Amino acid sequence: MTRTAIVTGASRGLGRALTTALAAAGWTVVVDGRTLSISLPGVIAVPGDVTDSWHRARLVDTALGTGRLDLLVNNAGILGPSPRPPLADYALTALREVFEVNVFAPLALTQLALPSLRSFEGAVVNISSDAAVEAYEGWGGYGAAKAAVEQASNVLAAEEPKLRVWWVDPGDLRTQMHAEAFPGEDISDRPLPSSVAPAFLDLVTGRPPSGRVRL
Repeated sequence: MTRTAIVTGASRGLGRALTTALAAAGWTVVVDGRTLSISLPGVIAVPGDVTDSWHRARLVDTALGTGRLDLLVNNAGILGPSPRPPLADYALTALREVFEVNVFAPLALTQLALPSLRSFEGAVVNISSDAAVEAYEGWGGYGAAKAAVEQASNVLAAEEPKLRVWWVDPGDLRTQMHAEAFPGEDISDRPLPSSVAPAFLDLVTGRPPSGRVRL
């Protein structure tokens, strides 16, 4: 039976590149995004916001409608305010939104997906960043959220030994989020998201032990 994955935040950038790679490799891919327009063989689009509990349930139900769920890729995320404020000036309402999208929503979706992932000894990929482990000025909000994602992933891996759980740092890529992080700067020297797709496919097919992965 064809393997099924959920990829969040597939409207553009890394999520779209990973979706395209999985579909080309024969996976059925259920994808979401707030502004989603994608038409590829094997890809099922479920437009919506990952912070919406009804939408998360619909994503998982759609995947289970294919007969199985083997992989969850929590890619959807937001940078937060741009230009990036120092922590001394970071509005807590904005920080709560960053954590809501980057930490709470992926955990909630993972909780819904776990029963099926356990049945098929599946995998969870949580997209992280070097900002989770390095201290960069202006990256306090986003970096703190990604650090929370990494530790939650680490604990999940310990609690679910039959699954694979990877927290993945894709590096600096030429994406809209990266452009927002450096407003007015030329980021054309960064590689395209598609450049990391082969390493991502190697990860999900090779199934190394759970842990932090740099693509």
